[in-house]
Amino acid sequence: MSNWLEDKVRLGKTELFAGRLGLGASYGTPTASLEQAFDAGCNYFYWGALRNSKMAAAIRNIVARGKRDELIVVIQDFRRTSSGVEKSLRQGLKKLGLDYADILLLGWYNKSPKPKVLDTVEKMHKQGVFRYLGISGHNRSVFPEFAKDLRYHLFQIRYNAANRGAERDLFPHLPKERPAIVAFQATRRMSLGKSRKIPAKEKRPKAGDCYRFALTNPFVDVVITAPSKASQMEENLVEVAKGTMTEEEMDWMRRIGDYVYE
Repeated sequence: MSNWLEDKVRLGKTELFAGRLGLGASYGTPTASLEQAFDAGCNYFYWGALRNSKMAAAIRNIVARGKRDELIVVIQDFRRTSSGVEKSLRQGLKKLGLDYADILLLGWYNKSPKPKVLDTVEKMHKQGVFRYLGISGHNRSVFPEFAKDLRYHLFQIRYNAANRGAERDLFPHLPKERPAIVAFQATRRMSLGKSRKIPAKEKRPKAGDCYRFALTNPFVDVVITAPSKASQMEENLVEVAKGTMTEEEMDWMRRIGDYVYE
């Protein structure tokens, strides 16, 4: 069985190889826990919606250890103007003490970015400010169109046991040589384990079960975790290392997802 922490997956057509459990910054994971996860094989660092100082410190510490080439640093930006995107990316790099980001992630686009924004993005790419371009959003129907644009190397989408629409609206419509797929909100903000809609007869999923569900789908390359406590990170690492879910486990997770969604 594959160990999703130690075994890396190539992200689409890039030259980047990522551990399957990506790390997010939004909930303030302790710096030491992020470094522990990196040592366990989690090299995808998503400095996204909230540019948390704890992740910034972890990235600087890992780089100081001479491990920059092993890191995948993703900087997300939500600006809608060309000058705003450029300023935001360069400020982010300065805070991290980096010369470039591995991925610039254009955040929350439910339609194509303005041409001026993409022109500026292309200019920064030529300058070496970032290596690959990604885009995220909640309107799944636009992503098959995004996939036709060869500038995009990675898609970040919501996907979990309750929100499985990507299985219908996106995954079957991707080209054979597709962009990498990164899933976020895999726990559905923990409702997949805590919802009152789940019958007492059913076992409640842990966060790790939610990550394993997403990663068992062959289209999902990386899933994001962003625990707030060291103990949660340790548990997630143990669970994800178990690898692929059985069909019985997948059926259980789908039942849980249906209860929660309905």
